[in-house]
Amino acid sequence: MSVNGFNYGLDFVQFLPTVSRIRWHYRRIFIWTVGLWILSVGRLQAISQATFNQVDSMPFSDNLAELDKTITETSVMSKSGKKENVPLQPTLSPSLPGRTLNSSVASSTVTSAQTDRPLTEASWAELDDYSDQFPLLIAAPENFNPGLRLPPESPELPPQPSSASSSSDSIILEGLTTDFRYDQDNFDQRNLFIEETAQFRLRNGNIIRLKTGFNSFEHPDVDSVTNIPIQVGWEGKIDQVTVEVAGGVDLFDRLPTALNLSARVEAPIAVKVSPTGELESGIFPAFIVEQAPYKFNAETLDNQITAWRFGPNVYWQIAPDTSFFTFLRLGLYNDGNQEWQSFSRLEQKMGQFYLAANLFTWSYQEDLERQSGYFSPPDFLVYNAEIGWEGDVFDFLSCRLAATLGRQRLDGEFDNANGYEARCTAKISPNVEADFGYRYTNVQNRATGDSDYNNDAFSGQVRISF
Repeated sequence: MSVNGFNYGLDFVQFLPTVSRIRWHYRRIFIWTVGLWILSVGRLQAISQATFNQVDSMPFSDNLAELDKTITETSVMSKSGKKENVPLQPTLSPSLPGRTLNSSVASSTVTSAQTDRPLTEASWAELDDYSDQFPLLIAAPENFNPGLRLPPESPELPPQPSSASSSSDSIILEGLTTDFRYDQDNFDQRNLFIEETAQFRLRNGNIIRLKTGFNSFEHPDVDSVTNIPIQVGWEGKIDQVTVEVAGGVDLFDRLPTALNLSARVEAPIAVKVSPTGELESGIFPAFIVEQAPYKFNAETLDNQITAWRFGPNVYWQIAPDTSFFTFLRLGLYNDGNQEWQSFSRLEQKMGQFYLAANLFTWSYQEDLERQSGYFSPPDFLVYNAEIGWEGDVFDFLSCRLAATLGRQRLDGEFDNANGYEARCTAKISPNVEADFGYRYTNVQNRATGDSDYNNDAFSGQVRISF
């Protein structure tokens, strides 16, 4: 099996002509959004810095991970355990969430579902981060990424005293998160995602998230497409039930504007926490609904494909070092197609190492790849074993290494399914962290005939807390 190498000398200037094609009225909307954002930061930064500077927190590492807002990508969570400011909770998410699942076979980028640290309020929030940034409405094999598991919400914890509660301000800027992801396969398909999320906390404890960015999609058979997402989200609790809703618009340079929305409800069951605050066991069921343009590639967007996806997630902490995650999705497409997608993962931690078994199934009512542009296999199965390590390299740097070995079946034909990834988190300052990762996988997300398939992806995230 031949594997085409990734061009590490890639000149990002190639994206500049794409930017110039955005229509002027889209530019004005984008500039207006960024301007309001900057004004908000200027007004709120002084308040938020004084309010949250003393709050303890755990740095985020990397979703879903795969499946980010579940405990893991498959994740990238820092293990320093030092005092830090409250980390930003972006958006997937898995998933999102919706949260996201990025294929472990296909790759994983968030941490393992279990941490050895006490479950402070900040560390629970940390588990909920990365999956939201790339929703399940991207290429489904990406959803196989174990790191994309949705993190469960924390059990009810004693309220922490904070000067925010006595502040006269009704909204506080907690942080900014910039997400980056660049995917390229050996068939000249390229997707670039750059998205910025601002998180605000209301006086009653609820969370508001504002997201925008710049995305680019290139495909050899159609003109490239650029996209500016604008989304507003809200998260709150009703007793023990966590509720998240989000909605917005997707602006395109040469396509009609499209709406996007998502909702998630989660309620913990039989949660057991040790006297030191560590999660010992518990079940975290959730139900997710999403509707948005299917950002699979430029061809799919050019055909204006949108999809509804909905279904349950279940995260089960069996023991402190053993966890199980599963989800089921039904997808309804505007071209009349339907999909069924499932993912399951069993993970065992052993100190800084972990072993996991993953199973991913995917089937469509019709194969419309030639007509609509997206991979729509009537019969697709991937299973693999994963081994990984995560730990501190230096006081300011933690890394995660993982490799998978398994098999994939497409239309009754079996082939190897392998992948590997590396991701590091650097603590730049007390309130700034940065992640950078690389992954490779040969799990298919397109029909290739007798040709081999491989995919490279670079991803990163910068988090600023106030």
